[in-house]
Amino acid sequence: MRNATEQDFDEIVLKNDKPVLVDFWAPWCAPCKALAPTLDEMAEEYDGEMEIVKVDVDANPGLAERFEVRGIPLLLIVKNGVEAARTVGTVSRSRLDAFVDAHVGAE
Repeated sequence: MRNATEQDFDEIVLKNDKPVLVDFWAPWCAPCKALAPTLDEMAEEYDGEMEIVKVDVDANPGLAERFEVRGIPLLLIVKNGVEAARTVGTVSRSRLDAFVDAHVGAE
């Protein structure tokens, strides 16, 4: 799992040849912290199929504004440089798997 900043986001996420799950989070956000272990597991399980990237909204307010982050955690799937889907708030592992599987590998 990688961290992206305003300086390298386009290169890491938008120009990536794989689908990217972007986790917009903040260190003070309890639901974000609760979701982190699940995302760590998924990063291993989906290795080679997709990349998971974290964006700290406090450290990167320009990205939060650019992607209209109104609540966190916000999970965004980007495919071929374009937002394909988003979900806000804590989600169960099964819902998160379904969310990802609907977009990873499907063209």
